[in-house]
Amino acid sequence: MSQSPIAWREVRARLFRDLDTAGIEDAAREVRWLACHVLETDASGLLLRENLTAQELARLEQAVERRCAREPAAFITGDAGFWTLSLAVSRETLIPRADSEALIEALLQMRPDRASVRSVLDLGTGTGCLLLAALSEYQEAIGIGVDLSPDAAVLAMRNARANGLDKRCACFAGSWDTALDARFDVVLSNPPYIPRADLAGLMPEVRQYEPGRALDGGVDGLDAYRVIVSRLPDLLVPGGCAILEMGIGQIDQVSALARGQGLAERGRWQDLGGIARALVLEAPDA
Repeated sequence: MSQSPIAWREVRARLFRDLDTAGIEDAAREVRWLACHVLETDASGLLLRENLTAQELARLEQAVERRCAREPAAFITGDAGFWTLSLAVSRETLIPRADSEALIEALLQMRPDRASVRSVLDLGTGTGCLLLAALSEYQEAIGIGVDLSPDAAVLAMRNARANGLDKRCACFAGSWDTALDARFDVVLSNPPYIPRADLAGLMPEVRQYEPGRALDGGVDGLDAYRVIVSRLPDLLVPGGCAILEMGIGQIDQVSALARGQGLAERGRWQDLGGIARALVLEAPDA
């Protein structure tokens, strides 16, 4: 006996209510996003949908159930967009965020000549988002990504291969204060910067699913910056630049730490919300 068709319009309304009740912001967008993933279509294809099969409905309901439990949508779909790239994600890494694109925007402003950057280092590379975005813009550059997690380093190289950048980069596991003995034109980093006391108040998607080691910045949120800026004079070529991501209200303190190491502040870039997110530092000329 054939199954009765399952009307997509009715399913969409019910799943919207489920997500909205669970406290998911912009539940309509989330339903569309998850449906496109499960049904392997795009927004245009979704508009043409009238019915679902029982199997499609079951998969979609499972995805929505996970989202209602506040699992990030990127972990459900397995990927996230960053800059011009599509990147695989896992629970070993932070999910790339649009706010971090401020670092790439700052880099392009500071180094407009695409031939001027030949080497890039990404400290705490995670998915490889910063490193790979930089390499996609600077076609003559090679890069290295370092992450404390071996699984993160493997994921970053997987993303490099998927985006055709693996011939120009290497990612490995190690501690960023001891792993390297080389100098680079550019150093990028999005280190842990959440003050420890604030971790419990993070939204459930972050607190329950993303790795705590990539979030915990110590008592004042500045532990990682103290290590990084102390290493930058040995990691940058003369006149090289470092661009660091930071949390709300931290930029003056990090700039002061950098000046104490002989680094000059060269600029501050805001994220999409108008928050000072990227600090540009420069090593002295030889």
